[in-house]
Amino acid sequence: MADYIETARRVIATEIAGLEALASGLGAEFSRAVAMMLQVRGRVIVSGMGKSGHVGRKIAATLASTGTPAQFVHPAEASHGDLGMVTEADLALVLSNSGETPELADLIAHTRRFKIPLVGVASRPGSTLLRQSDVGLVLPQAQEACGNGIVPTTSTTMTLALGDALAIALMEHRRFTPEHFRTFHPGGKLGALLAKVGDLASRDLPLVAQDAPMSEALLVISQKGYGVTGVTDADGRLTGIITDGDLRRHMEGLLSRRAHEVMTRSPRVIEPEALAAAALAEMQARKITCLFTVEDDRPVGILHIHDCLRAGLV
Repeated sequence: MADYIETARRVIATEIAGLEALASGLGAEFSRAVAMMLQVRGRVIVSGMGKSGHVGRKIAATLASTGTPAQFVHPAEASHGDLGMVTEADLALVLSNSGETPELADLIAHTRRFKIPLVGVASRPGSTLLRQSDVGLVLPQAQEACGNGIVPTTSTTMTLALGDALAIALMEHRRFTPEHFRTFHPGGKLGALLAKVGDLASRDLPLVAQDAPMSEALLVISQKGYGVTGVTDADGRLTGIITDGDLRRHMEGLLSRRAHEVMTRSPRVIEPEALAAAALAEMQARKITCLFTVEDDRPVGILHIHDCLRAGLV
């Protein structure tokens, strides 16, 4: 058992050393690659064979989800018609540890024929891929974690990290926000965390006027099912909220009172553009179950903690 752990630690340490060498070796060519990608009118076409292809698919997905349109094209399929996916408006990001992968030849030739910008990633500076590239990103000479140098491990980890570095550099330049990120991640837990309050809030609002009798307020609370009602002034601005706690505090003579006499003034509210996760955190911190959403002090929606639960925020 201890031997297995030692092997795992050796593998991780070897790959860390490769990543450190990669980081220290970045320079002007990396900056040129980012600048070229920012100028692309079409997509970044990522390609690679074997393990480089698997890494390339992930890089393409990361680019696409962070604001840089991207697509993976398999080099073998490219030679059988998929080269039509690579247009003069695109940029090709081609991965090959050796830089001599034969299946890449047709794709490389296509980029040269139609003057499509080519960024190559390989570990051999004099390789065919890097010699043909407009920008060559050289992976440092680093030991593969398998020990005998035949299993792509450190090299694929470095390539993956380099792809992440490109994607994040592009994302930061574009000032890509969590709201932008959600556009490409509407589903699952991540989509829920990045949902906006306005996406989840109901427009069927429990509201009464300030001078409404409490009999009317009780009816609204019962009909709407939120356990609360908002209270508005003559201009439609939210001035208070009536909760179960307010009802208990004013139980004596409750039906003889008006809404403004019972309400809690200046209730907690939130903007529709705020993240639903922030609204949930606010409700949990305040131990409340609802938040009104307002625009110009006027209620436009109501978010219940159950709406957050249904959306998968918890």
